[in-house]
Amino acid sequence: MTIRTAVITGASSGIGAATARQLAAAGFRVVLTARRADRITALATELADAGHQAVAYPLDVTDRAAVDAFAAELGQQGPVHVLINNAGGALGADPVATADPADWRTMYETNVLGTLHVTQALLPSLTASGDGTVLVLSSTAALATYEGGGGYVAAKHGAHVLAETLRLELCGTPVRVIEIAPGMVKTEEFARTRFRGDETKAAAVYQGVAEPLLAEDIADTITWAVTRPAHVNVDLLVVRPRAQASNQKVHRES
Repeated sequence: MTIRTAVITGASSGIGAATARQLAAAGFRVVLTARRADRITALATELADAGHQAVAYPLDVTDRAAVDAFAAELGQQGPVHVLINNAGGALGADPVATADPADWRTMYETNVLGTLHVTQALLPSLTASGDGTVLVLSSTAALATYEGGGGYVAAKHGAHVLAETLRLELCGTPVRVIEIAPGMVKTEEFARTRFRGDETKAAAVYQGVAEPLLAEDIADTITWAVTRPAHVNVDLLVVRPRAQASNQKVHRES
């Protein structure tokens, strides 16, 4: 039986790390990429110690030359079957009038151009596999805006449109394009990074929400989607906690 290979970007923590664990448990050889080499190396060791196939490749998805070199090296090891475009994130929650353009640029380069770089670089291998999957992890922010979210919403909308367009362009090829759009997910770093380490602001995002989604919930959804039969394409799957009806409608207990 051929071992299928899955590449996961942003695998150093949160949803990426949880997805790596679940795909490894599902029988995939997982290729872990992220900028923090120590994190993905430790995760690869953890998975290998558990009897799974896992390798770590330090990678900044915004560096096109590095992405191309990664794809060339990976191509010598056989085809890639699944690409999980998870690297991304938010910076700041300022209104459009006062937002820092540098934050918007960083979010666009990571969430959109990073996804573009890795997808373009690995698409020949995904196609050659005869049964490839490109998964884009966007957000409910890709589908509806909210105050203070302009830059992040714009970036995630870009990722959403990238997935939609790619699906049209790959129709008739052996590659499917899946988009998973999570709502409120409580991870150890997302809100903290957004608010530049301000623990009070980060905690306020989830305050009063009894059960926000966890990284493992999204990893479970991703694993389910990519392990459907090859003819089944999950175009867009929105996942929210029960307490969240929309980006702005959240039940918070007193």
